[in-house]
This record gives sequence, structure tokens and C-alpha cells, in this order.
Amino acid sequence: MATTQDLDTLMCAFLSRGLPCCGLKVVQHGRIVYENYAGFSDPESQTPLTRKSVFRMASMSKIPLYTALMMMYERGFFLMSDPIWPFLPEWRDLQKYEYDANGFVHTVPVRKPVTFRDVFSMKCGLPYCNSPAPTDNLTLRSMQACMKPLWEKGHFTLREHVRTMSDAVLAAEPGERWIYGFSSELAAALLEVLCDKPIDDIFREMLFEPLEMPDTGSRYFGDIKERMVRLYRLDDEGKRVPYDCPLDEKHIPGEEHEQGWGRLFSTVEDFSHLMQMLAESGQYKGRRFLGAGTIDMMRANGLTPAQTAAYGSNPYEAGYGYGYGVRTLLCRGTGNHNGSPGSFGWTGGFGTFCEADPKDGVSIVYMHNMIPNDELYYHHRIRNAAYALMD
Repeated sequence: MATTQDLDTLMCAFLSRGLPCCGLKVVQHGRIVYENYAGFSDPESQTPLTRKSVFRMASMSKIPLYTALMMMYERGFFLMSDPIWPFLPEWRDLQKYEYDANGFVHTVPVRKPVTFRDVFSMKCGLPYCNSPAPTDNLTLRSMQACMKPLWEKGHFTLREHVRTMSDAVLAAEPGERWIYGFSSELAAALLEVLCDKPIDDIFREMLFEPLEMPDTGSRYFGDIKERMVRLYRLDDEGKRVPYDCPLDEKHIPGEEHEQGWGRLFSTVEDFSHLMQMLAESGQYKGRRFLGAGTIDMMRANGLTPAQTAAYGSNPYEAGYGYGYGVRTLLCRGTGNHNGSPGSFGWTGGFGTFCEADPKDGVSIVYMHNMIPNDELYYHHRIRNAAYALMD
């Protein structure tokens, strides 16, 4: 059985391996099992990492996004089988690429509409398109052509982004392939339409204020910018050098270019409240946010056997399936995982990780900010050591 001293040693080893800092909080049924903040949030100034240090969430922003959407599902605003076009009319008449028997590609109408289930399961048919870099991928080329006016404009809203991308040609029939990417932009836009207000206000009212997450958001306020950890990347020689992240510009109040997939910043402490709510079957400090059955639905694997095999071919995702906006553990052995099947969560591209285990009421929130994030090395080790502390 692992001890808290073993976790202390592991986090120190992470620093020796090159991380400037890392933070971890493990909670079980409301009891703090482990909490530690190691290293410096800014090594240049020797500023220690603390529970008030702010990290870039990147794609871990998906956890509050899909949690809020599941809350709207519970309130009867939509069914998973509903098409999205009544809410986003421009997404009604879509095109996809299709290859004929001779290998020639054609643009043809889709056979069925994109549904809420397709969006939540990353099966809308579009990947991410974050740059105009040359590519042989036909779908990315189509998306780049759609994005060109917005990139030239410089600033654009979430709704402009989603409206423009409805003209892109899908890589597959909706629901046929798990493609990580644009589904989360659609999810964020749907949440805004359902609630008839900006997504920042939705998050604050539905989650951040009632869950006591005062240091979580998408635009700088107070001293958040000053408390943001320094971001580093490894150069060609493997040396750690400071990195000015372009996404940080999106945190400036008044700036547009809103993104559903990677907008938030938070602290280990704040995000632990959200994950503990999900681990406790939808309750936090006596208040219910989601029903236990809804969380079970959220974390159920929604991939076909073939899709699950393709998804799990990535070593980081081995042993997992994919539910509604989250990965969900299917097999301990394949996943190198000592937690409970059905544990679920997600990851951020700069090194953040979270997981909730409703069976045992466990939540794990780990954060570092580094490029590359080396998630396979850090996350699996910290996760397994954390689960080993449980009774």
C-alpha cells in the first residue's frame, strides 16, 4: 500500500525530471486524503506553488462544459437523440466526403442529422482546425477555407465560429467515427442557445459560484494573471525555456475568439470541488447538482466495439472508452489502472488531469503546465499512487 510519503517522493521526482511545479489534491467522501503543491509557480522569481496558484486548463475545460449540459438535459431541454439543427439552424444541410469504389472522393449530403448524442460523443464529423498550416487532410482544408475570413478578422465569437464551420465538409457521417475536436465548440454553442446567455455567465451561475470555485474563469479578473503559473516548453536540446502561450491572449477581458474546448483557468483547489461533486453522485455540501443516474449516463461508454478499439489504440487511452465529454475506465489491466471501472475524467494539453470515481467517492485533480506535457508518464503514475491511498 502506498503512503502519503510515497506521493511526496513521486512529486519531488517529477520536479527532478524537469517540471517547474505540480499540484495534487485527492479527496474521498469529502475528506482530504492528500494535498501537495511542489516547486515554483515562477522559477525565475522563486515564487512557491500554492493552492491559490492558477493553471491553464486547456481541454480539461470540457468537464464543466459537459457537466452543465447534462444539467440542462436533466431539466428536459433536449433528448440525446434530438438533432441540433433546431437550435443551430445553419447545421441542418450538411455535406460529407465519401469515397467511391475506385477511390475517388465526392462531396455528398449526409444521410442523417448531427444529434446531441453525436456532439457529446465527439462524433460530429469534424476535428479541430487551429491553424492555416498546409495539410493533405481534405476536411482540414475545407475547415481552413471556412476559417480564413475569421482568422483575417482576428477576433470572433463562439457563435460566429460555429456558424462559419457549418459550411465545412465532414470527414464522416455523423455518429460513425470518434473524431476529437469541433464537437466541443458545438457543445459550447448549444449551451449558450439553451440558456440564452453567454457561456461565462452560465458557468459562473450553474457551477463556479455554488461549487465555491472563485478562481476559475475564462477572462482575467482580480489578480488571476499575476497568480498564473509560468508556462515552459522543452527546446530541441531538452532544456526548459519560458513559453508565451497564444491562448493566454484569449483571457484578456474584451477579447473575443471564444473557444469551447480550452478557455478556462483554475486552481487545483477549485477544480477539486467540481470533481468531488461528480464523485459524490452529483452532490456537494448537501446541494444536488446532478442525479446519480445522469452521471452514470455521462460516464457510460458510448463507442461501438470498433470505435472503442480505435480509441484505445492510443497508449494514453488504453483501457478506456468515451462517454459524454469524458473518458471512462473499462478495463483495469489494459489501462494500467488500479481504480474502479467506471472512473471518469479528462486531461488538458498543458498537463492537467482529473478523475472521479463514484463507486468509492474519490476525486483526483493533478496539474502542471509544460509543453510537451508528457501525460503518459506523469498522469498514470500520479493516478495510481493516489488510488493506492484508498481504504
